[in-house]
Amino acid sequence: MEVSGKIKVLGETQTFGSNGFRKREVVVTTDEQYPQMIMVEFIQDKCDLLNNFNVGDDVKININLRGREWINPEGVAKYFNSIQGWRIEKLSGNTAQSAPAPVQDMNAFEPADDTNSSDEADDLPF
Repeated sequence: MEVSGKIKVLGETQTFGSNGFRKREVVVTTDEQYPQMIMVEFIQDKCDLLNNFNVGDDVKININLRGREWINPEGVAKYFNSIQGWRIEKLSGNTAQSAPAPVQDMNAFEPADDTNSSDEADDLPF
């Protein structure tokens, strides 16, 4: 999923607890008939993706929706949703910022079944 718009607010990185959990929030105003102000949080190492962005930048953010349940002291269940960003790119400059993709070892892949014999001609058109 993704959300596009103009950065309205770019928060500072916040650190919580003794384990060093980090979170950084950005608010994007969508460009539609009824603009929405969507808050997206980036957590842990993804906070650094926002370093090259400024208020006013047009961006596209790839997001995940997260949900969780919390039982209050009275035993009543409460439900919370969050929007977590994992990639952001400038729409005007087309510069993508994301975690590097893992490199795949092409030698690790083996054909499941080799039905072609060495005598058969290669039937590829090129």
